[in-house]
Amino acid sequence: MKLIIEGMSCNHCKIRVEKALSSIEGVKKARVDLDDGSAVVESSVELDREFLREVIDEAGYVLKGIED
Repeated sequence: MKLIIEGMSCNHCKIRVEKALSSIEGVKKARVDLDDGSAVVESSVELDREFLREVIDEAGYVLKGIED
């Protein structure tokens, strides 16, 4: 699953978002691409899209879209 995230600009942002996403139960791996403004999430369960939005929001960023 690919998340399009607005507001990430530095390595600190990358680490913050990866940590937030990795803390979600069922997430195996989260990788942020700053150049692309996205994060790829691998999980063992179906993730609730609204919950993902809340996690990104709490980390201080904006989830603009989700691609499966």
